[in-house]
Amino acid sequence: MNIFRLAGDVSHLVAIIILFLKIWKSRSCAGISGKSQVLFALVFTTRYLDLFTIFISAYNSIMKVVFLSLSYATVYLIYMRFRNTYDSENDSFRVEFLLVPVTGLAFLEHYAFTPMEILWTFSIFLEAVAIMPQLFMITKTGEAESITTHYLFFLGLYRALYLANWVWRYHTEAFFDQIAVVSGVVQTIFYCDFFYLYFTKVLRGSGKISLPMPV
Repeated sequence: MNIFRLAGDVSHLVAIIILFLKIWKSRSCAGISGKSQVLFALVFTTRYLDLFTIFISAYNSIMKVVFLSLSYATVYLIYMRFRNTYDSENDSFRVEFLLVPVTGLAFLEHYAFTPMEILWTFSIFLEAVAIMPQLFMITKTGEAESITTHYLFFLGLYRALYLANWVWRYHTEAFFDQIAVVSGVVQTIFYCDFFYLYFTKVLRGSGKISLPMPV
């Protein structure tokens, strides 16, 4: 494992912990897209079906369990524990517009026509767009709290670091995963505008990121 992948995993974990603690400590999921969190839980579920059948390393297995546990715990907090604070009106992105094409792509573009491989491919494609309901919600409400922006920053940083990981592996191992790389590039592009706002506003002391309201 190279430093870029390790740093990416840490950034990913930090992002999820930030979000979970934000909801737990504030006793509120206001401003958080439950739909995005359900999609991320689906990503981890379909990707880690090999958890009890294939052992790669203790690190790999522990991270899988942690990501699965935290993702479902976050969904529980949003839809059960603090459901009275959930803003369903603004969390209105049509997730079927993501799930249908992602499912179709998984059947068309894969490395082997087997259930496990198709589900893994589905998880890669879905992860690339799972954040869209959250970004749509921020655009619709016009702003995001600083703690939510920190979550998004570390989530975007995780993807950027994984791009560096793939470049490193290509040059050192001649390894290239076309599906993962293309999906990672697409996902990173979604964060570009957010990164700009994060560095120009949040890190300069602004409590919230303000975005133009949709027409």
